[in-house]
Amino acid sequence: MPKFNPISEYDMYLFGQGAHYEMYQKLGAHPCKKGKKSGVSFAVWAPHAKNVWLIGNFNGWNESSHPMERLEPNGIYGIFTEDAKEGDLYKYLIETQDGRRLYKSDPYACYAELRPGTASKVFDITKIKWSDDEWIKARSAKKEGDLYHEPMAIYEVHPGSWMRHPGRDDDGFYTYRELAKALTSYVKDMGYTHVELMGISEYPFDGSWGYQVTGYYAPTSRYGTPEDFAYFVNYLHNHGIGIILDWVPAHFPRDAHGLADFDGEPLYEYADSRKGEHPDWGTKIFDYGKTEVKNFLIGSALYWVEQFHVDGLRVDAVASMLYLDYGKEDGQWVANEYGDNKNLEAIEFFKHLNTVVCGRNHGVMMIAEESTAWPMVTGKAEDDGLNFTFKWNMGWMHDFLDYMKLDPYFRKDNHNKMTFAMSYNESEKYILVLSHDEVVHLKCSMINKMPGLEGDKFKNLMAGYAFMMGHPGKKLLFMGQDFGQMHEWDEKTELEWFLLDRPLHQNLQKFVKALLKIYRENPSMYELDHQWNGFEWINADDGYRSIYSFVRHDDGCKNNLLFVINFTPVAREDYRVGVPKDGKYQLILNSDDKKFGGSGNIRKKVFHAEKSECDGREYSIAYPLPAYGIAVFRYE
Repeated sequence: MPKFNPISEYDMYLFGQGAHYEMYQKLGAHPCKKGKKSGVSFAVWAPHAKNVWLIGNFNGWNESSHPMERLEPNGIYGIFTEDAKEGDLYKYLIETQDGRRLYKSDPYACYAELRPGTASKVFDITKIKWSDDEWIKARSAKKEGDLYHEPMAIYEVHPGSWMRHPGRDDDGFYTYRELAKALTSYVKDMGYTHVELMGISEYPFDGSWGYQVTGYYAPTSRYGTPEDFAYFVNYLHNHGIGIILDWVPAHFPRDAHGLADFDGEPLYEYADSRKGEHPDWGTKIFDYGKTEVKNFLIGSALYWVEQFHVDGLRVDAVASMLYLDYGKEDGQWVANEYGDNKNLEAIEFFKHLNTVVCGRNHGVMMIAEESTAWPMVTGKAEDDGLNFTFKWNMGWMHDFLDYMKLDPYFRKDNHNKMTFAMSYNESEKYILVLSHDEVVHLKCSMINKMPGLEGDKFKNLMAGYAFMMGHPGKKLLFMGQDFGQMHEWDEKTELEWFLLDRPLHQNLQKFVKALLKIYRENPSMYELDHQWNGFEWINADDGYRSIYSFVRHDDGCKNNLLFVINFTPVAREDYRVGVPKDGKYQLILNSDDKKFGGSGNIRKKVFHAEKSECDGREYSIAYPLPAYGIAVFRYE
């Protein structure tokens, strides 16, 4: 058990400066030894409070037996007691200046009572054992920019609905430990490189999917203890899989036990409701100008990375933080000192956050879910960028889905939707995403967005996935999309795994697996994602036939892949495509293969370039391109 570590004047100074990045080691609940006494040290920041008491099952929730001592100048209340121990439930009883009594959970708690309970729970994270030293050592050895030249195929997962135990009296959730083994097996078999978990920081309402957080330092107790979550991360790392967490510094819920009006007045949120509330979401907005609040959030980010070894954080709803008028009407927001709608405090917060997290943890990534054209999201802080590692390419996603939903007859008039993203590809470091947000709220599942009858839907989706995988940018697919989940995603039920008994779904899954294998094994697919020389259009203008052809290059052009994708049900038996040079072109992926549900017609494995002009190239090859046909060739 650790020794008692009191809050010093220097701790309080750093906290007040917003630079105490390990303040979670002082605030919250910490089992420890004070001299010969074993107990728990509790501390909470509540500067507006008149009095604070510690209450819990260890004192029968007695509201007067454990008064906490106020420490100045920050307004932190602390107590060490032998009465509490690991596993105990507790809250802080806060008496406000006007005499109200608030019952608050601990903002810095590392564990929480299972909902619908709202108490915090004492847990000693220092006892957690790790065995992923090799992974962490390799990650730490990465130099700046290395992540941009590595493969990244992310499998986005909602832990509570990926797979469930049928017929159990409880929710049937897989525990973190069960999920570790089952999920690792699936991800390894398919060929993904990373798992991204939707919000697991403690939250009260299942229907928020973890995006309305009350416990920024606590993995949700729905699936087990903090030690169980550490086992999950450890297990993935030891099987070569990276782990990304969704993280939500944009807003928090109004729940009475949570952060809202924590000590009787706005503390974590802006005091002015025009800055401190989201009218559409019914949530509170963090005060990014308050040093202690910035400390709380930056400390949370570092906590997940440094205490739980996660490899990256996907920051949710970045745009809502950057724009003061986001989701607001006139009169609901207040302009900045220059009279415009930029939240200058949030901008500085992001620069601070990303510089500290990535600067202290080489090889860790910070990913922005930013839905506007805000410039330099992944630009360097010293160049006035926000310093994120990657940005979700929401523009590509919307254009892609708009195109894919069209009847093939109308695609010829929307050909540029699939080419436009390359006009701005070098402006940011992008991840191409087909996330959970696209398969909920009556948006249909991915397979049911596709036009045509059942068989055509699957062929359409195969063509779409091939285009996505070949297009520059790292990749993300939400669970269920890789085998054609039929219904919209529902957090209350598991994925439709039974569909894998059906050939069409089996074939789609095999095709995605083949794409992922090609992606991982060919540096041309990821090495130059964000550089002009990594991609080359062969024909970006074949709109009439709705066919796209392009080449991906690696550094040095030693490994090159040629993609040809037909987005109509019309076969082109005599299709000729220009090629960059003379030589042999090896067919490495053919969607007409029987294992993908194709005709199984025998095709040559190697095509020799002919000196026949096509697509403005001196050389070309002729390939019998089927309806919705996809062909990928490798050449040197």
